[in-house]
Amino acid sequence: MKTELEKAIRQVANFEKVKDHIELTVTSEGLRIEMLESKTGTFFESGQTDPNGDGRELMMTIAEELGKAPNKISIEGHTDSQPFSGRVNYTNWELSADRANASRRLMQQHGLRADQVAQVRGFADQQPRNAKDASDPANRRITVIVQYLEKPSDDGKASTQPGLHSATEQSSAVDKKP
Repeated sequence: MKTELEKAIRQVANFEKVKDHIELTVTSEGLRIEMLESKTGTFFESGQTDPNGDGRELMMTIAEELGKAPNKISIEGHTDSQPFSGRVNYTNWELSADRANASRRLMQQHGLRADQVAQVRGFADQQPRNAKDASDPANRRITVIVQYLEKPSDDGKASTQPGLHSATEQSSAVDKKP
């Protein structure tokens, strides 16, 4: 699945512009797809909940591929530590959750099945990617987790079935292969 996603992502129109902001990692949870923001906003404009053109195209491509898989999906929104000041009583909590939900809606319109979505979570700045620099733009991100399939064991209890690769962490930038 990781290889197929990497191939599809390389076909995105502005791939050269966004390639350094997409990371696929196989973890103990499953395949983690991270769309990392830059200082100028790679996938979302500052303070906006809906993805911009590059974000839309990438999420639509990912949704088309994931819609073919039986796996459950979690979608997470994350922010940096800069307080959101666009509206009264609207914080990084709301922004991260709203971006995750906007991403879910878009992906469901473009291939992701409604029964695939297991969770939509907003973490605000509570799980920084770069803990040493809480204001790092890479802390602002959307994470899509393709969960491992669960297979009933002989005793009737569900066990994790690694349906992607191994459960060890394997990270790759999408641009490694031509």
